[in-house]
Amino acid sequence: MPKRGYHHGNLRQALVDASLTLTETKGPTGFTLSEAAKQAGVTPAAVYRHFEGREDLIAEAARQGYEIFADLMEYAYETGQPSSLASFEATGRAYLAFARRYPGHYVAMFESGISINRTPELAQVANRASSVLEKAAAKLSEHIAPDKRPPPQMFSAHIWAMSHGVVELFARGGPGTKSPFSPEDLLESGIGIYLRGLGLIDRDG
Repeated sequence: MPKRGYHHGNLRQALVDASLTLTETKGPTGFTLSEAAKQAGVTPAAVYRHFEGREDLIAEAARQGYEIFADLMEYAYETGQPSSLASFEATGRAYLAFARRYPGHYVAMFESGISINRTPELAQVANRASSVLEKAAAKLSEHIAPDKRPPPQMFSAHIWAMSHGVVELFARGGPGTKSPFSPEDLLESGIGIYLRGLGLIDRDG
């Protein structure tokens, strides 16, 4: 029987929470299911009632992370309305904020090697998150002449890549990644340069 009086429903979540803690400290491949069980205060056998293996456990942590991420991105987008520029910039900042506030989820989502297509549920919520940035890019692109307008998927992918790079190199405290500028300033200036190149921000502004 599970220890600490866990019921069937919250035992599954307790295991996910344990995996997030271990992912933060040891990385997504640095712990075993037995360690996750110990962290959750249950027997190793209890894990297999809910997950077939460590990858399934991490995939569920990633799915939950994408749920939080998508909600945060949607909130950021709405706070920028009715300005399409403010909404777009807010979604970029939301990426950085998410990585800092939810490091375990972030690693499970982006550094575990788990494919977003592992389960239909994971794919659905991951696509919901990316669609927010694509929507922001599409709205902002309406201010660009059609013959000079990049596809929204490319536009959003560029900003996603820039945000991800800033997070990986400068926002997570890794060795050899110090910068005289804050991650927020790096991201904001990078997005600004990109948008100026598309003519969406006044070069003198």
